[in-house]
Amino acid sequence: MSYSAIYRSQPHVRTVIDFLGRNIAQLGLHVYRRVSDTDRERLADHPLARLLSRPNPATTRYRLINALVQDIATYDMAVLARIRPEDAGNDIGGLVRLPPSRVRLVDGDWMEPGAFEVTGRAGKFIVPRDRAVYLRGYNPDGDRDGLSPMETLRGTLAEGYSSQQYREQLWRNGARMAGWISRPAEARAWSDKARERFRADWRGLYTGTGTAAGGTPILEDGMEWHAGGMTPEQAQYLETRKLTREEVAAAYHIPLPMVGILDHATFSNIREQHRQLYQDTLGPWLVWLAEEIELQILSDLPDSEGVYCEFNIAAKMAGSFEEQAAAMSTMVGGPVMTRNEGRARVNLPRLDGGDELIVPLNVTEGGQASPRDSAPPSVEPSESAPREASAVVRGKRQPGPDPSARTSTRPGMKRL
Repeated sequence: MSYSAIYRSQPHVRTVIDFLGRNIAQLGLHVYRRVSDTDRERLADHPLARLLSRPNPATTRYRLINALVQDIATYDMAVLARIRPEDAGNDIGGLVRLPPSRVRLVDGDWMEPGAFEVTGRAGKFIVPRDRAVYLRGYNPDGDRDGLSPMETLRGTLAEGYSSQQYREQLWRNGARMAGWISRPAEARAWSDKARERFRADWRGLYTGTGTAAGGTPILEDGMEWHAGGMTPEQAQYLETRKLTREEVAAAYHIPLPMVGILDHATFSNIREQHRQLYQDTLGPWLVWLAEEIELQILSDLPDSEGVYCEFNIAAKMAGSFEEQAAAMSTMVGGPVMTRNEGRARVNLPRLDGGDELIVPLNVTEGGQASPRDSAPPSVEPSESAPREASAVVRGKRQPGPDPSARTSTRPGMKRL
């Protein structure tokens, strides 16, 4: 089967490949200029930013990135044709996806193809290498093209496909297992015509969508039914489907709970695997795509000095709203939202005087975490009161002398 046929017929393959394409395409792709080692500026109107935001008049950025990732996941290669500015109707040109199933590499050497032959509805045409953006993965036989993970999964996928075909045939037969009917030797002999009529009547009544499918047949002349084949339990149908999905997910380095395998999933480890998804699974994809865009697209655009692109994963790694609010409050040392800003988040009207931050009493400026860290000025006790007693000023008790400051009267000890 071709890779496109596997994608159409194998639900687990499509689940994993769609998962990759959709999760990468939803991320923003931003363009920056490096100002210094510790500073950068966002370039929203750079030619690369405009090209990626609208690759061509009929394609959005999401659709292009989604198709690009799924082509690479399916074929381990992807090809984009570059449109000239006069044909794209702008000053930067455009990009159009070429389906890998319609592309054939021509000329060149084992490292790089010379051109791409594309088969369309109107015939064949050639796209020169300098008018194309060509992405491919690793191949041990050379750098000319990639090696699809589906090639490695063919054995596992073939086993799962055969199991699927068997189950489909089982339901077509009215969920009846395969078997045969025997007649005793002393029964009256059948003519060929009578045997064929019995077989046609049996199939018409008890298999597929027959009127008696799933019912109990009545056998005459001492005939007996002998079951054959394997039951779904013997064939381990569910285990086979689960194994196929696990193998496909492992081949694309995707955590199992992300594709619906929740056998050992808990709330805590799913959160950690969500982080792992954008760090270890999608991280290499994002770096690869960004570097290929810089190498094959950005280098041909004006004003490319110090410019680079980067996928925005900050929103995915930021955590929940509660976690972000707690972290922000800790970083700034106090609240970051007024009452009216909070009411606006829950669709409530504004209040008079609600535009000022409310600072809790245990939050002060000057490096102290609590008002108790500083006390009012001490008051000299009266002569009639013991010096060790605490003075009371404005209803608050003031600490007495520090016990640690007292000197010892024991002999042999020096005053420190």
